[in-house]
Amino acid sequence: MNYKLILSAATAVALLAGCGAPSGVRVDPTYDEAAASKFVALNKDAINKLVAEFDRGPTGDMPVLVATVVNVNDMRRTAPLGRTLSEQYASHMATAGFNVKEMKLRGDVFIREETGELMLSREIKDIARSHNANMVLVGTYSAAANFTYVSLKFVRAEDSRIIRAYDYALPNDKDVTRLLQVTAPNAR
Repeated sequence: MNYKLILSAATAVALLAGCGAPSGVRVDPTYDEAAASKFVALNKDAINKLVAEFDRGPTGDMPVLVATVVNVNDMRRTAPLGRTLSEQYASHMATAGFNVKEMKLRGDVFIREETGELMLSREIKDIARSHNANMVLVGTYSAAANFTYVSLKFVRAEDSRIIRAYDYALPNDKDVTRLLQVTAPNAR
């Protein structure tokens, strides 16, 4: 009798254990979760804080360029994170009323640095001049153990003067960690 009772209990436990979500099975995020993305909201908030109370009087409706956000340790490189941030910043700035020029057709635009000092490259200055843009949004990211630190700067194109700046951190969750991965050029 005890044998049947133990077997029945073991069967019940096994059946109940099977009712939970199996480990290793991916549960897809929902559209509601995507719409409430803290990643997008945090990046939008960063732009809102950067341009809050910004006096556009002297610049009027002159075009603004958004450069690709680059790795602070190698400003010639970026990861999908940098490109994604740049796209979101451009969208949020346009929504805030800035005259943002799309730059993808001209190839990658990066900030070059040789001396450890952030300066606009001659290429960026030339592109800004050709678009009659006097401001460029530049940025860097630095991945650490738990957070990726992002630094944004609104720079005057003619003399590389930083007009506004804002720093913030992104948690290194699964999405940010994936966006930080750089694909080798020949791996495409």
